[in-house]
Formats: sequence, C-alpha cells, structure tokens
Amino acid sequence: MGRRDPDGNRESLLAGSHVAGFPWRLVTVDIDGTLTLVHGWREIAIAFGRLPEFNATNRQFAANEIGEDQHLTNLLEIADGHTVEEVDAVLRTTPKLSGITEGVRELHEQGARVALLSHNPSYVAEWYERTFGFDDFDAVDAQEVDHGRIGPCTGVHADKPGGFRALVTRSGATPPQGVHVGDSWSDAEVFRIAGGGVALNSRDPEVNRLADLALSTRDFRDVVRGLSRLVPRR
Repeated sequence: MGRRDPDGNRESLLAGSHVAGFPWRLVTVDIDGTLTLVHGWREIAIAFGRLPEFNATNRQFAANEIGEDQHLTNLLEIADGHTVEEVDAVLRTTPKLSGITEGVRELHEQGARVALLSHNPSYVAEWYERTFGFDDFDAVDAQEVDHGRIGPCTGVHADKPGGFRALVTRSGATPPQGVHVGDSWSDAEVFRIAGGGVALNSRDPEVNRLADLALSTRDFRDVVRGLSRLVPRR
C-alpha cells in the first residue's frame, strides 16, 4: 500500500507550518462513503456492465461469507482490462460531497497535511489527490497499470492502521497529532490509534460510537469546522 516517488521510494513529506490553536498536523480521509455520496465501485460496475458482480460481492461480504481482502479483490477485478482513463471518467461523475477542494485548502491554511487513506487502488486515489489538492495517499497496490491499462488483481491486503502509520511517518507528525475521517469499520480501527476519529455520514452505529465526533453533512467544510473544535485524546 502507498505512494512512491519515480525511483520507487516512499516520499518523505514534512508537515507544514502549524497554526497555533489547531491541534492536527495530519488529517487522513477515506474515499468511498466518506467523500462520495454513493459507493464509487457501484458506479464503476454500472459503467463497465458488472453490476451483478458488485452486488454479489457486497452480499457475500455483508453475510461474512468472504473476508475484506477477498471482497476488495472482487471489486478491483471489475476494472481488470479497462483503462485508467475509463475509470477517471466514472470518478468525475460520481456524486461527492461539496466543498472538498475548499476544505482541503482550509486545512492547509491551518498548517495540516491532508492525505487519503483508502482501500481503493492507487489509480483511484491519484485521481482524488490531483483533483482536490490532497498531499499524499495510502492505497492498495494490487494491480499493475501498463500504458494506462489496468491488469489483474493480485495480493490484496487491507491494512488501514498500517497505512495510517505510514502516512504519519511521511508527514513528520506523530500519531496523536493525526486524525482520521471515515465511515466504516476499517476506519474505526484507525480511530483507535489516531489522536482522534471522525465518523462522517456513517450508517454503522458502532462506528459512530467509536468516533470522537460523528457528523452528517454533504459539505466537507463542515469537517474542517468540526476538527477545529475536536481535542486530541492523547
């Protein structure tokens, strides 16, 4: 998982100049269900004529018939053989929160780095990074992209806590200075090791319970306002 520079090394990204009074030096954000108003892979599945496969893997995962790694493998295989350009076209039209670019900019003004922490593949995280001005990402590296065409999915390993730790290291922050924003159980696992957790538009009562702040909004700037009032746990 993660982002690498052209030489194959993980980038070292130092935290920006911190603004007094704002407690967070690193804000990590999930994508599907957090920045999006729908599941992004449902939109991809519809565009590629693979909605039955999307529905099937969701049913199996919800029934605990398959684990998260197999579920992610099934989702990513929907894009096998398609181009990154085709995926980008779907991402552009996927319904999302308003104010993402503005919210990221406001966090930058507070001296925080803002990174994506997602189980999406890198080519999806890269689109969100360049579109909305995120600084970094940690995503699933399980598909080779050759001349823009996406290959088969192999070796998926979901590990958001590990991704959070990697982002913390690259940002120059410490875990208590980092806060994670997400909507699912895998995000709640990050809440436990971060300085704070924000459940954003989560439909899972347990995720909301484990978060330090639960928000329901269609404007990402409300997250920034919430973070300015949230005190790190440690």
